[in-house]
Amino acid sequence: MIFNDEKILVHTCCAPCSTYPFENIMEQGLIPVGFFYNPNIHPQNEHDIRLNEFIDYCNKRKYELVVPKSNPNEWFCQIKGLENEPEKGKRCEICFDMRLKKTAEYAKNNGFQYFTTVLSISPHKNANLINEIGKKLEEKFGVKFLEVDFKKKNGFKKSIEISRQYGLYRQDYCGCIYSKK
Repeated sequence: MIFNDEKILVHTCCAPCSTYPFENIMEQGLIPVGFFYNPNIHPQNEHDIRLNEFIDYCNKRKYELVVPKSNPNEWFCQIKGLENEPEKGKRCEICFDMRLKKTAEYAKNNGFQYFTTVLSISPHKNANLINEIGKKLEEKFGVKFLEVDFKKKNGFKKSIEISRQYGLYRQDYCGCIYSKK
C-alpha cells in the first residue's frame, strides 16, 4: 500500500531500532513521527542514554518526535507478579500492550490516522504478537495500525549498518531490568 505523505506516529524504543523502520515507512509514502514512550527501560541512566541518542538521531535526520512523560512505577505495577517470566513471555506481552496503548491514545488525541511501532525489528521480539496487539488497539481507538515485521528483508541487518554509519549507541538488552538478567 502506498500512502500520500501522511504522518504516522511510530512508537520507538531507541535510535538503532528506528533507523531502518523509519526509512521503510518513508518508502511507503508516510512521514514518521517518533514517539518515545518506554517506562520499562531501566536503570534511569539507560533510559536517558537511549532517549538522548534518539533525539540526536531525529535532529540529524530532521524527524519530528514526541516524548511524553512516563512513570516507571506504572510499568512495575502492570508487570507485578511476572518478574520471573522468561523473555517473550506474558511480561513482554503486557509491556508491548502498555506502550502501544499509549501510542494509539496519543495518535487518536492528536489527529494521526496511523500508528505503528519499531519493536518488530528485533529478532528477539514476536512480530505476530506485536501486530496482534496493534490491531486490537486499532479497533479500540479508531486509528489504523500499520502491521509490519521490520526484521524481514534483512531489516535488522540494515538497522545495524545504518546504526554504524551514524555511530549510534546499541544496547545489549531490551531495556527492562528483568531482561538484563
